[in-house]
Amino acid sequence: MNFNLTEEQTMIQDSVARFVQDNYAFDQRNATVALQHGFSAEHWQKFAELGWLSIPFAEEYGGFGGGPVDTMVIMQEFGRGLVSEPFLPTVLLFGGLLQAGANAELTNELIPQIIAGELQGSFAFVERQSRYSMSDVKTRARQDGVSWVLNGEKTVVLNGSAAQKLVVLARTSGEQSDESGLSLFLVDAFAEGVNTTAYRMTDGREAANITLDNVTAEAVIGGPGEGYSLMRPVVDRAMLAVAADALGAMESLNTQTLDYLKTRKQFGTHIGSFQALQHRMVDMFAACENTKSLLYRAVCALEAGDEDAQRSLLALKVMVGRAGRKIGGEGIQMHGGMGMTEELSVGSYVKRLMIANTLFGDADYQQQCFAALVNASEQPAAAVAA
Repeated sequence: MNFNLTEEQTMIQDSVARFVQDNYAFDQRNATVALQHGFSAEHWQKFAELGWLSIPFAEEYGGFGGGPVDTMVIMQEFGRGLVSEPFLPTVLLFGGLLQAGANAELTNELIPQIIAGELQGSFAFVERQSRYSMSDVKTRARQDGVSWVLNGEKTVVLNGSAAQKLVVLARTSGEQSDESGLSLFLVDAFAEGVNTTAYRMTDGREAANITLDNVTAEAVIGGPGEGYSLMRPVVDRAMLAVAADALGAMESLNTQTLDYLKTRKQFGTHIGSFQALQHRMVDMFAACENTKSLLYRAVCALEAGDEDAQRSLLALKVMVGRAGRKIGGEGIQMHGGMGMTEELSVGSYVKRLMIANTLFGDADYQQQCFAALVNASEQPAAAVAA
């Protein structure tokens, strides 16, 4: 299989890499994260000018018409530089849901605003009790004439405090954990009854808890009860993006650790000459390469619509959690006490990998999902054999 990037993808990769090199040195990154909402509005406009915000959208909306590989290229470079701008929540989640299910009037109005860098958005789906189960939803939507009124609370809403519009997952019918009966609603983030509490996550990026008290939705995304089927493929693509971001962080942390071993001296020699540390660096490299291999497999499977695409995606998410923990822990240890300080970027990369593990379900949860998927696929064969 050919894993070479196309000419356009190589140009995108080079463009993002140059931006990261020029604007995301560690001190610059810290200054950017310290800004309101944890990112730079100036950088965001630069993303729009360079065309990156258009990559996942169809050409009919002014987009590039890119696929999973194009997104992977961008997110991998973002991970290398610990870029904090909200590409994932605004473009891939919020914009992806609009493209997947909104009516023509909404998509023609809102998607060009996203591409131009004029609109920030978020997807509010996580709740306190749901853990990693996306179908565990208490937030309710009731119909009031031609309008829908929402009540409930959403937690860990990425980019929630900067968002001007929200896509909210709410239950219109069924029991609390049913996949059926879920619907997606477009909500004005400044509407009456919307209360937002912002906070910083472990890696410095911002999230929010949002309460909805008799909030009137602007529109339904898709039809009532179609929420789960609409959001599932969008979330799958977002999981691939998170994995690509994590891979970029792993690669950068590996490089920094290797450079440190080549320069740090102990007992009169560079510590990189110690065989025990060389073995540990090999293990870090192997963990990174395993993640890359699974990422390529999952991206290709999703793009081709293969039957095993979901299995590959779950395996990738498990590997992201395990490899991230391995590489992060070793990176800190081999930097010694300095690895724990805020002056070095090592800790920031480790925090980025910790968040990547938890987004959309950590390694333990996804391993359970993987096992359930494998068992379900083997049951018919077992029944035939019996």
